[in-house]
Amino acid sequence: MLKNMSRMNNVILRRRAILGQSLAGFAALLADALPINTLANTQPFFARTGLPIGLQLYTLGEIASSDLNGALTKVARIGFKTIELAGFQADQVVSMREAADRAGLHITSVHLGPEATDGYVGLGNDSGPLATSIHKLGAPVVVLPAPLLRYSDGKSPPTLDDWKRTAAFLNERGAALRREGLLLAYHNHNPEFAPIEGTTGFDVLARETDPKLVIFEMDAGWVRAAGLDPVALLSRYPGRFRLMHVKDISASTRTNFEWSMESTEVGRGIIDWPHVIAAAYKAGVTQYFVEQEPPFKKDRFASIADSFGYLSSMP
Repeated sequence: MLKNMSRMNNVILRRRAILGQSLAGFAALLADALPINTLANTQPFFARTGLPIGLQLYTLGEIASSDLNGALTKVARIGFKTIELAGFQADQVVSMREAADRAGLHITSVHLGPEATDGYVGLGNDSGPLATSIHKLGAPVVVLPAPLLRYSDGKSPPTLDDWKRTAAFLNERGAALRREGLLLAYHNHNPEFAPIEGTTGFDVLARETDPKLVIFEMDAGWVRAAGLDPVALLSRYPGRFRLMHVKDISASTRTNFEWSMESTEVGRGIIDWPHVIAAAYKAGVTQYFVEQEPPFKKDRFASIADSFGYLSSMP
């Protein structure tokens, strides 16, 4: 009886050993079959890619102007890592950089109008002093946020000539800034996509600007307000977009080309952000800035915190 039990135990132990070896082999085979970053792919998008979530300071309105240090401290506490300026005055360069440094934020781009107005620096300023100021801010990218318009009444739509003049201006300024070690980008609204003489303003800008001198910052909210799909636009112009305004819009926004939208917190509107941002990342977009248009239904910091929370957990 004891001999039989001993023999049985030996058989069981051998079977367990064989089973263990088989399971180990299967595990090894599975490990070889699965990508090494399978676990990483379960992380949210921005954690997985290591890309920062930024904020366009236009979103904060006058708050940023009246108390820049306090505003940036709150922005950093929410979790933002980068900021994009909506403009600056020449005598603000040092104080803005110091405020950003104190908060632990990096200024990665700055919007500038075509001409200097009300003390604010313009893209048409002499490229040498302009570049010096931009470098002091630490921003490698300058962005023209709207076209050059012949009419200033705010109602007349841009003409085909406006778009052509804007493209020529971008090429000239892009070449000048490139010599100073800076990149120039153009930011869209929705008039860029209005049909005009068999084309659109954006088609003109993309066709007539030199890709080596001019890149694009897609405002996905304005693209959607024009009735277009941001993903399709990324595919249509491969390699041209390098920055993105992550701006959501409410379902109540009517399709238009007239600078009109109803903005909301990211993730609460109609844009499929996981799809859009995955496509943008694949297309080469590496800078993402939360931006929201007024009016706000609650405190602006609460709104940007909601947008940050959505993006930081987005798959």
